[in-house]
Amino acid sequence: MDVFSTDTPIIGMIHLPPLPGAPDFEGDRGDIRRRLRQDATALESGGVDGIMLENFGDAPFYPDRVPRHVVADISALAATLRDHVSIPFGVNVLRNDVQSALGVAAATDGAFVRVNVHTGARLTDQGIVEGLAHETLRLRTRLDADVAILADIDVKHSAPLADRSVSEVVGELVERGGADAVVVSGPGTGESVETTVLEDVIESRDAHSLDTPVLLGSGVTPETAPELLSLADGAIVGTALKNGRETTNAVDAAAVERLVEAVPH
Repeated sequence: MDVFSTDTPIIGMIHLPPLPGAPDFEGDRGDIRRRLRQDATALESGGVDGIMLENFGDAPFYPDRVPRHVVADISALAATLRDHVSIPFGVNVLRNDVQSALGVAAATDGAFVRVNVHTGARLTDQGIVEGLAHETLRLRTRLDADVAILADIDVKHSAPLADRSVSEVVGELVERGGADAVVVSGPGTGESVETTVLEDVIESRDAHSLDTPVLLGSGVTPETAPELLSLADGAIVGTALKNGRETTNAVDAAAVERLVEAVPH
């Protein structure tokens, strides 16, 4: 995945507040743009290697495609982000609308997308969510988009529908699903990954003779980073970078610096 200028990238999260149409939208697009720019500045100045834009505040989430107005707002915000930072950025459209995320990234020079369920199926609070790798890869080709796909292996806030080995899932995600990186998360937002789980994913990746990066998707803090990132190839970090470590709070530039300094080199 030739996206970042480092071998252990840290991708900082911008958790968007509720967008227009969401139940908790507060009626001011200007405030959303100002918050985005503020968070982006804190992330870039703190030293992250990339930024992930996510419609975190839009709960309850659509299980698959989001409405057109959501795509329009995220596209406008992604363009604002592009014009505000010089580091790579990506898009995650919750719950699992990777086709819209891919379209937004392609239109705004985004470098990557995250997809929660890329292959197989998971039981979530939105019901059964199915992977659409066959559509996603074909759409990327049609769009001629140089956009990497970061795919979760056991996405948080969900459960598998069948008992399958980690090796099987890794193989399907990468060899048959075409994922450019595998994301390993804890059971919930901000919750740490068990070291044994991370080791299983890395061992499975190596057993398949793959060079696909394994990224952490939750639970990375200055305290856990040295151990976890001595194993994983990078991380997507949100909660630990926020004021008071509250996911919906603004990014704290000092917290970003502390996390980046804890990454082993």
